[in-house]
Amino acid sequence: MRLNHLDLHVPDVAATRDFFVAAFGLTEVETRGANGLAILQDDAGLELVISRPIETFGGADTVAVGRNTYHVGFILPSREAVDAQYERVKAAGGEIRQPPSAIRGGWLFYCLAPGRILVEVGWRPSG
Repeated sequence: MRLNHLDLHVPDVAATRDFFVAAFGLTEVETRGANGLAILQDDAGLELVISRPIETFGGADTVAVGRNTYHVGFILPSREAVDAQYERVKAAGGEIRQPPSAIRGGWLFYCLAPGRILVEVGWRPSG
């Protein structure tokens, strides 16, 4: 079994889409409506769907509830790649908690994407 997609609910689909494209190099597959739904894809085929919350499904977003209830994470092949990604996120205007540092046996940092989505970027030594 392989995870196919994640759907993140945000108040501003376009801003969040643009951030993930600029900061993380995801590819925009499709956008529906001016601010309706965006489908992005990473280089491994995972789709990241950015959409507005759907009330009939009980949806909400972290801005509306006032707290982060989840986070997404990217794993990179080296410390140097994490440092380079940190610079890319900074350049894209990401809200960064702190520069990359040694945490839980790896090298990582956290940032907030538009819609207050907590994003973890890290490297862990193999073995």
